Amino acid sequence: MGNKAVFLDRDGTLIEDKDYLSRPEEVVIYPGVPDALRRLANAGFKLVIVTNQSGVGRGYFTLADVENVHRYLSDELQRHGVRFERIYVAPEAPDQASRGRKPSPQFLFDARDEFGIDLTRSYIVGDKLIDLACGWNAGVKRAILVRTGYGHKVEAQKTSELARAVVVDDFATAADWILKDR
Repeated sequence: MGNKAVFLDRDGTLIEDKDYLSRPEEVVIYPGVPDALRRLANAGFKLVIVTNQSGVGRGYFTLADVENVHRYLSDELQRHGVRFERIYVAPEAPDQASRGRKPSPQFLFDARDEFGIDLTRSYIVGDKLIDLACGWNAGVKRAILVRTGYGHKVEAQKTSELARAVVVDDFATAADWILKDR
């Protein structure tokens, strides 16, 4: 059996969505996220962020800006004993060709190959339908929509598409659900 993982969207799932976040000082981690991530890691889950950052492709900010945000986020969460295996970034705008832009499952396949992850024992958590579709396209065990970020709007507008998903209030609740489901 391979390793199990929780694939994580960034904006609207772990941190407040700021519409094209490009500066570390704008990062606001949702309450309960550090503890929930630590509990998942302690239960043997590898933690992997998969994020679309179209602001780079649109020319709003640079990939270096994204890396600075990720360094800050990683440093803040390391203070709570949390470490990400990897942060995969799709910097392309929606109209640009992209290998990994969600809903493409490519980054999940990359993580599977790089870290020996069994996707059928893994989960994806996000606040948009493209996050869930990314997981479904890769064959994860379950896709979980959080009502933070855009999640509450997605839940109201896309009810039929969410029949296969688990819908919860926030990331801490998603972690609770995953820990009970395993």
